[in-house]
Amino acid sequence: MKKILLGTFVFMLCVTVACSRIKSKPITKISQKELKDVILVDVRTPEEFNAGHLPSAININWYDSDFTEQFSDIDKTKTIYFYCKLGGRSVKATERLTALGYPNVVNLEGGYDTWVQKD
Repeated sequence: MKKILLGTFVFMLCVTVACSRIKSKPITKISQKELKDVILVDVRTPEEFNAGHLPSAININWYDSDFTEQFSDIDKTKTIYFYCKLGGRSVKATERLTALGYPNVVNLEGGYDTWVQKD
């Protein structure tokens, strides 16, 4: 029983620490100038991306089996902004890259749908 409780505690601690390291910013608060200084990654499917995306965004599909490997050529010191449709996949992408040692990754809260509706 003690092992189960200890394991649960350690798991919850790891989740809490990982989530506290996640940086987020409302997608409606980013400027065009700011986007010129970051790597902007749309983690939606290619079909979603082709239906519309933020200017200068690159598409790296969260569902690709080699999602993580597609970042191997990106300098870890670069700032990377992630967005998706509503915010779920971009949070997961931010968590994944943070865990891999990318210190400057930011989730854009609200996703593409919020960006489109802001005007």
